Amino acid sequence: MTAVFPFIRPEAYQPHALHSGERIWPETNCYVDLWIEVLGTMRLPPEAMLGFTLTQDFEGDQFTFFKVPLEDLEALYGIRVSELAIFDRVEDHLAQQIGRGRLCLVEMDSFFMPDTQGVAYRSEHGKTTVAVNRLSEKDREIDYFHNGGYYRLSGEDFDGLFGRLYPAGSQPFLPYTEFAKLPDRLPAEDAIRNEARGLLARHARRMPARNPVSAFARVLPEQVGQVADRPFGFFHKYAFNTLRQLGANFELLATHLDWLGDPGEFDAATTACLRIAETAKSVQFQLARAVTRRKFDTLAQGLDPAIEAWDQLHEAAGAIRG
Repeated sequence: MTAVFPFIRPEAYQPHALHSGERIWPETNCYVDLWIEVLGTMRLPPEAMLGFTLTQDFEGDQFTFFKVPLEDLEALYGIRVSELAIFDRVEDHLAQQIGRGRLCLVEMDSFFMPDTQGVAYRSEHGKTTVAVNRLSEKDREIDYFHNGGYYRLSGEDFDGLFGRLYPAGSQPFLPYTEFAKLPDRLPAEDAIRNEARGLLARHARRMPARNPVSAFARVLPEQVGQVADRPFGFFHKYAFNTLRQLGANFELLATHLDWLGDPGEFDAATTACLRIAETAKSVQFQLARAVTRRKFDTLAQGLDPAIEAWDQLHEAAGAIRG
């Protein structure tokens, strides 16, 4: 087997609707985004896995980098994900697993990934996770899911990703890698919905007791003052790990509730989630201006609608917790 999903091609690939440009946050983070695309490719509803977003918290310097729990993937879809030990050439391990019909999720250096053109490609080394669907040693190329799409890279980029450009005698690069064992039979959507309801209640019971947006607002002016003293490129890293993670997380939660609920069942919670997502987007624009002008005192006030919306969401989640 040369590919886990041999029927898709990068040049003809259509991203899932959850990555539509019409959304408030068309992309979220590399791990959740690639699972959205993988599940869509398998004709499974990625909306079902998103109940875990209820648990997002503010961690002092960032919002939780939200990742679907592996046990949720197994419970919902029968997909079992485990760490893949890397003790030899990375590409050999990947070829072995792809040949067995298993998808490999690998931490890669975005410096060698053309789909990050204008962000990191050939300009900045950064860690990101991709799911490798096809690998050709002969052609020095891979096809892979990353963020909201499906791509191909080859040649020197292939060599760079797999550590072939390091000086002779260098220690090999051994990335963190997972592999997914896909089910022989896909579950029915009714079974997925029933499981998703149970998981949502579980995650609702794990929701933070205190408002994480309020906690973020208290430290925002001081943090942004420090960001303003750094090169401007650092602004993008800070915004990604704070406002983008906050906004994208709750837009996905709104999508999950719309998909799961009966008409009107989760309206209050969904409205609150979208308000958080929209507010985070607005404050991200304000943040860029504040850094440029070095005026931070009123920035936290822009989060007031999201603080109020999170409290409303927490109250609405009481009915979900049971």
